[in-house]
Amino acid sequence: MSEWITVARAEELAPDERRVIEVDDAQVVVFNLDGQYYAIEDVCTHDGGQLTGGTVEGDQIVCPRHGARFCIRTGAALSAPAYEPTRTFPVRVENGQVQVRDNRWD
Repeated sequence: MSEWITVARAEELAPDERRVIEVDDAQVVVFNLDGQYYAIEDVCTHDGGQLTGGTVEGDQIVCPRHGARFCIRTGAALSAPAYEPTRTFPVRVENGQVQVRDNRWD
């Protein structure tokens, strides 16, 4: 089982903020949506571009390249040109620390 990686102290990642980290070989974006933390791979499944430059609208991130939308909570692709979900990662808050774990190999 993979190790938990500390992203930030919970108070450092305010509501509606995000932070990009590297987890093993993957770029991961960690979001604070109204006090709940979510992590998705920083990849648009349409063309492999990064999602981090995109705007957040509610619980969706809009790819800055071609406008595909992804659900931050589930990774689901919500609009064309993306049809495949982006990977999600488990997130927890432990002793005031927001942590992410790479469960791809578990």
